[in-house]
Amino acid sequence: MQFIDQAEIEVEAGSGGDGIVAFRREKYVPAGGPSGGNGGRGGSVILVAVENLQTLLDFRYAHRFQAENGSRGGPNNRTGAAGSDRIIEVPCGTVVYDAQTNELLGDLVAPGQTLCVAAGGKGGLGNKYFLSNRNRAPEYALPGLPGEQRLLRLELKLLAEVGIIGLPNAGKSTLISALSAARPKVADYPFTTLIPNLGVVRKPTGDGTVFADIPGLIAGAHQGAGLGHDFLRHIERTRLLLHLVDATATDPVADYQTIQQELHAYGRGLPDRPQILALNKIDAVDEATIAAIAQELAQRHSSKPFLISAATHQGLEPLLQQIWSILDTPVGQEVTH
Repeated sequence: MQFIDQAEIEVEAGSGGDGIVAFRREKYVPAGGPSGGNGGRGGSVILVAVENLQTLLDFRYAHRFQAENGSRGGPNNRTGAAGSDRIIEVPCGTVVYDAQTNELLGDLVAPGQTLCVAAGGKGGLGNKYFLSNRNRAPEYALPGLPGEQRLLRLELKLLAEVGIIGLPNAGKSTLISALSAARPKVADYPFTTLIPNLGVVRKPTGDGTVFADIPGLIAGAHQGAGLGHDFLRHIERTRLLLHLVDATATDPVADYQTIQQELHAYGRGLPDRPQILALNKIDAVDEATIAAIAQELAQRHSSKPFLISAATHQGLEPLLQQIWSILDTPVGQEVTH
């Protein structure tokens, strides 16, 4: 399935029905009086978050959504039927903006959460409403009001507690496949991963925790370089960042600093997010070199990195124990390794 994390749609609520002019015409009722009913309210456009969607792909093919108009009022003071609301299902994690003003309209996180993005128009008043001592037979009614129209921008931000970050080829996809049932594409060239990968990792208690492999972070990602600009938003929701550094890289310490600089440049709270550092691919480098890299990273990160090999599963258990410890700690009290 193709991953689509941005879309623009046009929504239009239904117009209210017109009020009508009518008079009672009944046998043995000499002074019937006005009896025109009000128009029904137009339907609204409502977004609802659902669990069975993981992408905004559907909105690539359907761009316009319209609710039903309200019905005209009827004689004998009958109010017209209200128009049906238009319900649009979106994935959990969808952020909704007004595309023209850039106003944030809502953030749909929980399943079943709803957001009215276009309110239906109010029904017009029938002539019954205008009856008064001065006007015993009003011969006018009001039309229904038009429904709201909006151009919306939808952005999907993945819902994951742990975001795995690092330069291309750091081993993020290999790690998520080692920890979960996810099977992302893995190869030895940059940008193997073109879409975020999600994997559910089981805690000792049996609960599942969602890990997200965030692709495409390179120098200048916050300015649109590579793929990072499109995917940095996905780590905004994560509670914990797992930063992988490739021990086989030409300069692992410089790689570490590149990612840290991108997090600070992007901002939005990411530099202050709890972060665990792990030096990956230790099975491919001699112990003396690993020790030297780890010592230099510890000086910059203020704590020792975990030494792991995602390919051979070496060192993964202590890493997971630290992750569970942080996630089980109340928000704001976390202490990273």
